[in-house]
Amino acid sequence: MSDEVARFADERRREAAAMSEDPELKHLAREWFDRSFQYRYSYNFTWLGRPIIQYPEDIVAVQELLWRVRPDLVVETGVAHGGSLMLSASILELLGHGSVIGIDVDIRRHNRTAIEEHPMSKRIQLIEGSSTDDKVLAEVFQRAANLKRIVVFLDSNHTHEHVIRELDLYSPLVRKGSYLVVFDTVIEKMPNTASSNRPWARGDNPMTAVKEFLGRNQRFEVDKELEQRLAFSVAPSGYLRCIEDPAHK
Repeated sequence: MSDEVARFADERRREAAAMSEDPELKHLAREWFDRSFQYRYSYNFTWLGRPIIQYPEDIVAVQELLWRVRPDLVVETGVAHGGSLMLSASILELLGHGSVIGIDVDIRRHNRTAIEEHPMSKRIQLIEGSSTDDKVLAEVFQRAANLKRIVVFLDSNHTHEHVIRELDLYSPLVRKGSYLVVFDTVIEKMPNTASSNRPWARGDNPMTAVKEFLGRNQRFEVDKELEQRLAFSVAPSGYLRCIEDPAHK
């Protein structure tokens, strides 16, 4: 790394760290999120033609970590319209290697058709079933066998019980230097009225699962540097960087 590039990187880290400690900016970002959420803001965006249902900050963060890790496999729980699958697959296409597994308990016919007819489908495998089902897990682990770099994105059922189960089941796939990302940890900071028609709420959501998981799994830590650079994220404390290989590896 040249001196000029190193200086730029250091400057960026300093500014991001300062930004993350700005209470007024935090307050404004929070207000903006709460207001934009009322209009289903995350539904406004597509990736290569498929609705992605994410905030732009997290879309940028995901592409950055995928480019950095250069995974052989990306495992995503939660498919919806397939936009996040297209994001991962398109980065892998640019890298020239790797594939994506998308898991969902209900892949609707119109979404499956659109995904399977998409140019990026050559890098995507769909599995319909619960992400915690033994048969689904067996298929994923068989596909992951002998692969070194695997990234996992968890974005399905957001209850504590389901997410902690996903964390325990899928974390062994992730090796040092890669990531396990848990989306929608922000639910813990939202009013319960925002999830009134859902089985999750404050005290029972991805954030509470992440806290429990990190309390008993020392292989992962929150990537605070990445989080500091996001003015807002739906996954606060959810970008988990692996700092130690699994014992069986």
